[in-house]
Amino acid sequence: MQKLINDPEDYVDEMLDGMTAAHPGLRRLDGTEVLARADGPVDGKVGVVSGGGSGHEPTHAGYIGDGMLDGAAAGAVFTSPAADQLEEMVEAADGGEGVLCVVKNYEGDVMNFDTAADIAEMQDVEVEQVVVNDDVAVEDSLYTSGRRGVCGTILVHKAAGAKAAAGGDLSAVADVARKVVDNVGTMGVALTSCVTPEKGEPTFDLPEDEIELGIGIHGEPGVERTETMTADEIADTLLENVLDDLDVDGDDEVVTIVNGMGGTPLSELYIVNRRVQERLGDEGVVVHDAWVGDYMTSLDMKGCSVTVCRVDDELKELLDAPADTPALTIQG
Repeated sequence: MQKLINDPEDYVDEMLDGMTAAHPGLRRLDGTEVLARADGPVDGKVGVVSGGGSGHEPTHAGYIGDGMLDGAAAGAVFTSPAADQLEEMVEAADGGEGVLCVVKNYEGDVMNFDTAADIAEMQDVEVEQVVVNDDVAVEDSLYTSGRRGVCGTILVHKAAGAKAAAGGDLSAVADVARKVVDNVGTMGVALTSCVTPEKGEPTFDLPEDEIELGIGIHGEPGVERTETMTADEIADTLLENVLDDLDVDGDDEVVTIVNGMGGTPLSELYIVNRRVQERLGDEGVVVHDAWVGDYMTSLDMKGCSVTVCRVDDELKELLDAPADTPALTIQG
């Protein structure tokens, strides 16, 4: 294992201190693994928070700031944050109008967010939760009942954050988040395993001449292990599965994400995006916007995922709205 770390047990703690040192708009809640807006909570605005295991950076804390999240909790690598940490995050994000929790569909995350919401509501904080399950590849997995929550979560953060920034009440912010969930799908591929700091060796065995389609962001098994494919073949496979799941046709307008898993050069992601856009054009699907980069990773895994989100005028306005965060900036 070759990693820029000290003691693996200090991995998350030192990462969070490094983030706050680099981004003065972030603050760390004392005694926690929770980051929040340095100027928060914002009075009169619905708080929007998220969280999950570390190792997916810039998810989640990279999206804290104007127009997106108000707080994010970091668990150990690939491990849900504890309920007490999540509850402190919720309270820190409450500006008097309630808090929306955006939860990826993993059993530990869902259970701990449920507990945190119950505790926060005892403290008179109104809480809504939206569970994201955009992975079209696998219905049930090692860590989920139902589909996994993956890169489509970022679009939920963006739309909900924009609705909150525009003054929407808690019900309206939650409705927008659910609207994205109902219209987004993602599928990924692994070219290599990731290496967790604690384990120090590949999480799973993947021969050099094979790839795994439908892989999860923690290295969970996918739907098929096959011989190495070209970038176009991978793009076609991922895109076709997502479009079939969403039933997208030529009358639809979409936003796409070609997301890196942490170890793939940006140049290769652009090659995949080239094919994705070509195929959507062939299908007559209008692409409102195309995002390319590392949005939700799996440490140093080589691979990518393709996300498609069907959009209407409301979602286009919210996804185009200004945002100023460490990982995503959109000019108004």
